[in-house]
Amino acid sequence: MTKTSRVTVALDEKTDLLLEKMKKDMMLSQSGVIRRALQFYSLNRNFEDASVKCRVDFYADMLLSGEHVILDVGHWLLFLEIVESSPESGHFWEKHKEMARSHAAQLSEKVVSLEELLRRLEACNFFRLNKNAENDFTLVLGTEASKRFVKSFIDEFLSVRGLNVEIQEHISKLRVRLKK
Repeated sequence: MTKTSRVTVALDEKTDLLLEKMKKDMMLSQSGVIRRALQFYSLNRNFEDASVKCRVDFYADMLLSGEHVILDVGHWLLFLEIVESSPESGHFWEKHKEMARSHAAQLSEKVVSLEELLRRLEACNFFRLNKNAENDFTLVLGTEASKRFVKSFIDEFLSVRGLNVEIQEHISKLRVRLKK
């Protein structure tokens, strides 16, 4: 039998209403909702760097707006494969750049540095981010297929912002450095 412990928590009215809604929506008990929330928070919290917003904040910001979806990596790779093999591939890449410019304008107050952009994209699971030095990062891609997508997006987004970056391509990696 699993050992359990009892915890008493005081909730304000707004949070209590949120808990009730989540219980109904998720069809879970109060304890089930709290357990799931703690597990989710724990899995996505960046404990090593307290100055970085945790992934939960990114997910909440992106998903709650209704403008983003969660997509299986296999589906993502399938879409990229179809795009690359399509005679309309050039049209896709132009629209992708247009979308990056739109995101740059839309996120002008939320994303004000190269690192903030990269942390936000890392939360989307496009890559794992390694910080080499101030304004110098290595992006470890989960797949070679996503390299063009990520590189194009970052380059276009930052050029709209007036930030000049150097992006070097390596096998399953991108190195991104802010030029002075």
